[in-house]
Amino acid sequence: MTFTLTSEASCEEEVRKSRFLALAAPVTSVEAAMAFIERVSVPTATHNCWAWKLGNQYRFNDDGEPGGTAGRPILAAIEGQECDQVVVVVIRWYGGIKLGTGGLVRAYGGCAARCLQQADKQPLVVRESLGFSCTYAEWPLIKARLTTLEVVVLAEDYQALEVALQIAVEPQRRDELATLLANVSSGRIVLRAI
Repeated sequence: MTFTLTSEASCEEEVRKSRFLALAAPVTSVEAAMAFIERVSVPTATHNCWAWKLGNQYRFNDDGEPGGTAGRPILAAIEGQECDQVVVVVIRWYGGIKLGTGGLVRAYGGCAARCLQQADKQPLVVRESLGFSCTYAEWPLIKARLTTLEVVVLAEDYQALEVALQIAVEPQRRDELATLLANVSSGRIVLRAI
């Protein structure tokens, strides 16, 4: 099962006089991830290294550290904690003692992993977007039953003769929802993919 964060999280550590601060947040887009990185990066810090993962998309940055010693270990921490739709920034203030490549990998990856371990998480539920239209008389009955199927209403468009809806439903509940809609409308309502 994959998880995302419920809110932002942080973790601070000191490794051989260097200070590391990991900041993590849930994100739903590349733009949101990059905005978080820009917002929390500290210009006076020695390094602001980061990684984000959104489904099959991911990106990381070593920000001047030797290649593969910061961003990739942060991404490995995200994947190791079974997280998705998450961005992590690890800020380093150099303390005067070189850590070496192995030490950097352990410091960045370890700080990111501990930050994610301490964070409040929730299961990431995959839903597909669907649409349908119903009459005004049918809508209250359907709306009451959608919550039992854990359907999320994305948009409601009240038109002259009907209500057009966009919803998100877990794939394994699609058939159950289609049956419910068919029963309420005597087979008239049909789900369509968006």
